Amino acid sequence: MSFSLRQIKYFIATAESGQISQAAAELHVSQSAITTAIKSLEELLDTKLFERQSHGVTLTYEGTQFLQHANYITTAVDEALRMPSRDKLAVEGKIKLALSYTVAGYFLPAYLTRFNRSFPNVELKLIEADRPSIEEGILDGTYDLAMILTSNVANQEDISIDTLIHSRRRLWLNPNHELFGKPAVSLRDVAEQPYIMLTVDEASNTALRYWNQTPYQPKIVFRTSSVEAVRSMVANGMGVTILSDLVYRPWSLEGRRLEVTNLSDSIPHMDVGFARANKKEKSAASNAFCDFMHMAVSTYQPPVLQQG
Repeated sequence: MSFSLRQIKYFIATAESGQISQAAAELHVSQSAITTAIKSLEELLDTKLFERQSHGVTLTYEGTQFLQHANYITTAVDEALRMPSRDKLAVEGKIKLALSYTVAGYFLPAYLTRFNRSFPNVELKLIEADRPSIEEGILDGTYDLAMILTSNVANQEDISIDTLIHSRRRLWLNPNHELFGKPAVSLRDVAEQPYIMLTVDEASNTALRYWNQTPYQPKIVFRTSSVEAVRSMVANGMGVTILSDLVYRPWSLEGRRLEVTNLSDSIPHMDVGFARANKKEKSAASNAFCDFMHMAVSTYQPPVLQQG
């Protein structure tokens, strides 16, 4: 027995939406087609990929592991079908690439090996820095290019941005939390809960910008620059938080589960992409890297997307 690319796509769509009905609507197929595809995959793998619940489905631990492989398969197929025509060996050069913390830790590493394999004569020098330092370095020539949270860029007059992905922000909470499974959760509901505030990459500033547009404020009980600390505290029921799908993982370091649920309020996405000085021409190596990343993320799926 073997599986098809269609089954893989049906599985990813269900993991992303958290509901078979929504996955079917997005793919314009019947719910039975999705159900059959997932059942076939589970029989082939001899393991359960989803837990069925009244509000939808959530990935099992094995399903989370399989999702990572499924995303790699679809990305590899897409790259194979859209191979660039340029002579990759002829592209040479060095790129001084600045990275913000979130990009360095949660986005770029998955693509670096493939880029190095595709363009062996391009050297990437990676430097992690905060957003103000990156903007200054782009303008004074310290960096050729940056990968950054483009939604945070302050100087958009002198710096051009090229967004690759829009990562949705959702509520993170313990599986037994009273808000999990509710049909609608608002910032007003969240304001009544203990809140764990992430500070790295200006996350707290971004959060307060959208909170300040409401009559409510988060009841902050702890501030931390560690995403893993936030994950652990939420999973252990110490509070809730609102963060993007890009940094979400369903398990804390100690193996405790945490869930996500959608918010009824309008919350801005976290955008990730390139930034460079308007007056600086991109080198052939920089163009190759930007083109590669655009192609690679065309089939990007966040690590795990579930919703209550």
